[in-house]
Amino acid sequence: MVYSLISARLSRYLTQCLLCGDRAGDFGICASCIRDLPYLGQACESCALPLTSSARLCPSCLRQPPHCQRVQAAWQYAFPVNQLIQRFKYQRDLAAGHSLAQLAATSIAPHNEPPDLLAPIPLHWQRYWQRGYNQAQLIASELGKQWHLPVQARLLRKTGATRTQSQLRRQQRLRNLLQSFALRESVEGIHIGLVDDVLTTGATLEAVAQILLKAGAHKVSAFVLARTP
Repeated sequence: MVYSLISARLSRYLTQCLLCGDRAGDFGICASCIRDLPYLGQACESCALPLTSSARLCPSCLRQPPHCQRVQAAWQYAFPVNQLIQRFKYQRDLAAGHSLAQLAATSIAPHNEPPDLLAPIPLHWQRYWQRGYNQAQLIASELGKQWHLPVQARLLRKTGATRTQSQLRRQQRLRNLLQSFALRESVEGIHIGLVDDVLTTGATLEAVAQILLKAGAHKVSAFVLARTP
């Protein structure tokens, strides 16, 4: 059902750029708009926070290394990527999400040690049925296809319907996420690549990474579309 909706949206926008309305390129966005997207550039290797220096890690990650060892983001969460993600996430614009995921797969890629599999951050079933799809799962499916990596969509389960995270500070998010995720399968000795749409404080990735490492995962990394400043 989800993929038929994507195909319908893609057919509708086949020759029209999602941003400017001009003739679209291979990703549903014209070449000019692709060049103008807010690519992340220099960023902390551990949390993808944008940096103005050539340092590998931000001060926060130097003080306390996160459990998720490496995060890669394609863009900063800024115009027009933020609008496309909001359309994808809240307005059922699956074509926008598909285009962003395809573009992200070309601008970020696993480094020296690629993950054994990709696992999307899950939604609680109530939110899933309200929205009709999990945006992280659709992103993971496209990244897995482009990078030739398996995707385990049901590896993680959201056990509690936590409050909306977007307006909470990092410590509030961590408390909100306590005991809210569970594993469905063994991850012993596996390198897991988590996938989500936007990284804000990193609390969700941190909570899930702790669960995976405690369960015996070899390593946890993450891939997201965009990182907030």
